[in-house]
Amino acid sequence: MEMEKGVKRWLVDISNWNPSPLAFSHAISLLPPYTHSSITRFVKLEDQKRTLVSRLLQYTLVHEVLQIPIAEILINRTLEGKPFLEYKKSKLAFPNFNFNVSHHGDYVAIASEPICLVGVDIVSHSTPEKETVLEFIQNFSTYFSSLEWDKIYKAGSDDDILLEFYSLHFHRYWCVKESFVKAIGNGVGYKLDGVEFHHREWTNIRVNINGAELKDWKFWLSSIGKNHMLSVARGHPRIAAESYRKTLDKTQFDENEYKFGLNLPNSSFVLRTVEQLISIFLQSPKITRNMSRKSDNSEDRSHGQLF
Repeated sequence: MEMEKGVKRWLVDISNWNPSPLAFSHAISLLPPYTHSSITRFVKLEDQKRTLVSRLLQYTLVHEVLQIPIAEILINRTLEGKPFLEYKKSKLAFPNFNFNVSHHGDYVAIASEPICLVGVDIVSHSTPEKETVLEFIQNFSTYFSSLEWDKIYKAGSDDDILLEFYSLHFHRYWCVKESFVKAIGNGVGYKLDGVEFHHREWTNIRVNINGAELKDWKFWLSSIGKNHMLSVARGHPRIAAESYRKTLDKTQFDENEYKFGLNLPNSSFVLRTVEQLISIFLQSPKITRNMSRKSDNSEDRSHGQLF
């Protein structure tokens, strides 16, 4: 089916990618100059690697799905930092093509959808070192609903019980919440304690906003690698943040059209390598880029960053 081609899930493990300074500089040079500062502004090499791979994923996925030469691709960002493709949507095969990226720990991920909004989030979790588990969780008091907090406190004060909750539940709640907020394009000020998730052993995941269930959303949560979780959100564009909604070609659908998009198969994540992404860049037709665009200095919202 044609629309299924717009559903993509790619994942890169950067833990074993250790490029030389020359190779790293070459990879950056493949990207438009206005994106370079969003990579080099980070002090730590690991942060630069994640951001670079995030950028490579965005351009290569758009190129492969939409068959746009990489040199013609322009990716901009909303005021809240959500990436979007600047292109004449009438020329695209999909009514609402959009994508989202995330990186944390060893992984960088990208997901795309042809009709629904899409959000993706990766969480790398480990035991807190400088505070107790309870102290760490309490730092996030504004991020959970009263029901979700009840589940935390009912775990009791025993460190072993809290550690089990921390490993099995806290990061899962965090991950699905972030994928939802990133899908709708809201920034760091979004009131997450009004976003409440319900589930059956972390399947059949549902979301309530201020007590009302959003029945036109779906969520998937999975474990990847060692101590990493990955969530994908798919939902209706009518509740997208205003700045992001303006970038979409279509925000209203009849019931059958939207259900078709909501029920498209959720593709499994395909592992890609940095070398594969670079190869796609090198094979794409070269034309003169439009370099007069403003600097793109936003990044993944997750874990203290933007989208």
